[in-house]
Amino acid sequence: MPLKEKLMADLKEAMKSKNKVKKDTITMVRAAIKQREVDERVELTESEIVDIIAKQVKQKRDSITDFEKGNRQDLIDLTNEEIKILLEYLPPQLSDEELTSIVKEAIEETGAQTKKDLGKLMAFIMPKVKGRADGKDVNKIVAKYIK
Repeated sequence: MPLKEKLMADLKEAMKSKNKVKKDTITMVRAAIKQREVDERVELTESEIVDIIAKQVKQKRDSITDFEKGNRQDLIDLTNEEIKILLEYLPPQLSDEELTSIVKEAIEETGAQTKKDLGKLMAFIMPKVKGRADGKDVNKIVAKYIK
């Protein structure tokens, strides 16, 4: 089932079961998809929809840091629940071991050795892990292998 249809079906199900958090989260994703389609006057592909969802997961994770500073456990819990819902629509996330092997392979192929090569290395890795890993996680692993 295409992602847009799955989102719509899950939205209907969330409304029927009165699951407010899931309904609000899916509505937010659908609004972001619709906004981009209207702005660019195109029908988004599955990959572009995955990008939108991955971006929203990243924004939510960034928000958690702010909520922790503000000591707002209620918002932290809500945001974690939203992230969990969003992750259902992304491809399975890569484990640290899988990420490490991709990073090692990329270092061999690009010949990256220093921090100066970081941009080239990240540009090589990110398309391979698109939607399956956060850039921060990739960056941490890359930092272990280049000086």
